[in-house]
Amino acid sequence: MVSAWLWLLCLSVTQALPETQLAELYVEVPENYGGNFPLYLTKLQLPREKTEGQIVLSGNSGMAAEGLFAVDSETGFLLVTRALDREEQAEYRLQVTLETEDGRVLWGPQPVFVHVKDENDQVPHFSQAIYRVQLSQGTRPGIPFLFLEASDRDEPGTANSDLRFHILNQAPAQPSPDMFQLEPRLGALALSPEGSTSLDQALEETYQLLVQVKDMGDQASGHQATATIDVSVVESTWVPLDPVHLAENLKVPHPHHIAQVHWSGGNVHYHLESQPPGPFDVDAEGKLYVTRELDREAQAEYLLQVRAQNTRGEDYTEPLELQVVVTDENDNVPICPPSGGLIRIPELSPPGTQVIRLLAEDMDAPGSPNSHVVYRLLSPEPEEGKEGSAFELDSTLGIVTLGTLPLRAGQNIQLQVLAVDLGGAEGGLSSTCEVPVMITDINDHAPEFKTSQIEPISLREDTEPGTVVATLIATDDDFEPAYQSMDFAIEEGNMYGNFGLDWNPYSGSVQLRLLRNLSYEAAPSHKLVVVVRNVAELVGPGPGPRATATVTVLVERVVPSPKLDQESYEASVPVSTPAGSLLLTIQPSDPMSSPLRFSLVNDSEGWLCINEFSGEVHTAQPLQGARPGDMYTVLVEAQDADEPTLNTSVSLVIHFLKAPSALAPTLAPVPTRHLCTPRQNHGVVVSGPSEDPDQASGHSPYSFALGPNPTVQRDWRLQALNGSHAYLTLALHWVEPREHVVPVVVSHNGRMWQLPVRVIVCRCNVEGQCMRKVGRMKGMPTKLSAVGILVGTLIAIGIFLILIFTHLTLARKKDLDQPVESVPLKAAV
Repeated sequence: MVSAWLWLLCLSVTQALPETQLAELYVEVPENYGGNFPLYLTKLQLPREKTEGQIVLSGNSGMAAEGLFAVDSETGFLLVTRALDREEQAEYRLQVTLETEDGRVLWGPQPVFVHVKDENDQVPHFSQAIYRVQLSQGTRPGIPFLFLEASDRDEPGTANSDLRFHILNQAPAQPSPDMFQLEPRLGALALSPEGSTSLDQALEETYQLLVQVKDMGDQASGHQATATIDVSVVESTWVPLDPVHLAENLKVPHPHHIAQVHWSGGNVHYHLESQPPGPFDVDAEGKLYVTRELDREAQAEYLLQVRAQNTRGEDYTEPLELQVVVTDENDNVPICPPSGGLIRIPELSPPGTQVIRLLAEDMDAPGSPNSHVVYRLLSPEPEEGKEGSAFELDSTLGIVTLGTLPLRAGQNIQLQVLAVDLGGAEGGLSSTCEVPVMITDINDHAPEFKTSQIEPISLREDTEPGTVVATLIATDDDFEPAYQSMDFAIEEGNMYGNFGLDWNPYSGSVQLRLLRNLSYEAAPSHKLVVVVRNVAELVGPGPGPRATATVTVLVERVVPSPKLDQESYEASVPVSTPAGSLLLTIQPSDPMSSPLRFSLVNDSEGWLCINEFSGEVHTAQPLQGARPGDMYTVLVEAQDADEPTLNTSVSLVIHFLKAPSALAPTLAPVPTRHLCTPRQNHGVVVSGPSEDPDQASGHSPYSFALGPNPTVQRDWRLQALNGSHAYLTLALHWVEPREHVVPVVVSHNGRMWQLPVRVIVCRCNVEGQCMRKVGRMKGMPTKLSAVGILVGTLIAIGIFLILIFTHLTLARKKDLDQPVESVPLKAAV
């Protein structure tokens, strides 16, 4: 059931859709066919099986309805019923279908294109039977001055409509029968080369040409037609043009007529070219126009070319040239030259020195009054009450020079110069030119001290090096910092090099400093001459002498206060020490210094006394009232024996010890020993008492220690060897070479003694031994005896020489006193 429905559906769709589109049939029918009709054209591919329906033929312009075309239903041929005219209609589009009565298409549509093949049945025709044209003398050969027009209704693009033009006759035939030439295909009529050369001499003013047009191209057969051309030869009006002068900025309506050209021949078109391109035009009548205002500064001249051309744009003759000159008007102000920056003029430059040359530019016509620029100096104006000016100006050349008034270094001047055209006449345009000028400095001023003589300055001998002695100020009137740079030097009075200078080259201030210690004995005063110079070389008419300042320094003599070998002294003594016991010796630090006088200042108990010259301190009386562990302090004063006002004082501290319970042992004397410095592996042996019953009975050993003086403890070292001896050595690598008294405190069973050990420190030789002064050996001569011997020897030699010369003199005198006869003759040889 379902299959039956599907079959019916497919059948209905198939019947509803038309057949596949058929390809178009092309049929060609000859025009004006002279055979029998109907003329069968082509067979249509109708269905072979017999189907009910009718053939329907349709087409454009209703030709089918007119019976022009038909389809033979029996044979299926398409046929034409009568002759066709291509010029009437060149092609037909037909459509053939097979339809039912109700209009349903059973077959087709079948498109058919029918083309009517052309036949040369049309005769060419000229557009005019008679052509009239003017030919100007001077027309170039080969340039068409007339284009003939002809038509042929046969099918375009075929030989039937391919036309050719020919000149059949020229009347008159003088001066040449071939005055003209005619392009066969285009119908362009022009002068022949022969006619161009003969035309100007030709007497005839009119020529008549018989021309022919023929179809079928270059074939001999074909239809043809003729026409007449009347050529009138006219005189040439294409003459040169005079230059045209146009004012710039011309206030007239535009376009403005400026010139006229004319080509006397016919069929002319004018064409204008401008070099450079400008606002110019030409109309069909040959009138030339300027279309807007001109600017001479933009373009001063134009060269126009006007061409007379045919319709193809070909020049009949050479173009005419027209020179357009734009005349100037004063419409441009002078333009100042671009600024070259600040102009620097050295001071003291002579009058007449050129500052600048201004060349203001005026865009108006060169050489005309409109561009004639003159100059006026506006600023600076001459100062009232002064003759001359700082600047001069050449009004014609624009050169600015220095005047007679001097200018100062550092001045900034703004020159203002007025540039006026029209040569400065009334109505001229102007501009103000500004020129910045700076007067630069030159090094024409030498520096000078504000004060050339400094009051005497006193300095103590002990003034520390580096102390500022005096400060000198110098000034320089130059403007530039580079020219203010100064150099200072001590020119005189510094032979020992005690003084020096510190300065900044740009400050103008110099400090005189002490470099080395002063000595009153060497020089009690110094007269220093300090000179100042410019670092840069001086220039100018007269730099002047160099500037100096004199500083006198007076040296104050300083005598040093006495100096002792210790800053403080200490001694430890038992309270039972009897009167007259030596405690210690106060000594100067320099044994070679001036002698000192010693005294005690505050010995309130009167226990002590001091030797005025040696400085030995003794007990003056028994130490009544002193208790062990107490300290007693006195002040020792030392005065210079030569200068009592020079003194010093040190403290002396006495430490009281417990009195010994038994008889004090006898201390063995320690002989003076020698140690060399720098330190060697040598020392001094210090021993205890030689007779001590406690030690002999085997009681406790002795103990040894250095005195409480800090200097002693710094310089010396003490080591115990055994219960009865100690070893004293140098603690420092270097100790001052001299005699030293080293206090050694010896203790035993609560008893204490101070043992002074005298040590002479001397310099060491290569063998590590002390170097000592060598005395004169016995039997060796002294210096005085050696000098005496030498003098005696010289005296003896002198006496001996005197005796010899005296003897010779006497002998010669004796010979002279003898008579001549007694002198023997010399024998002849």
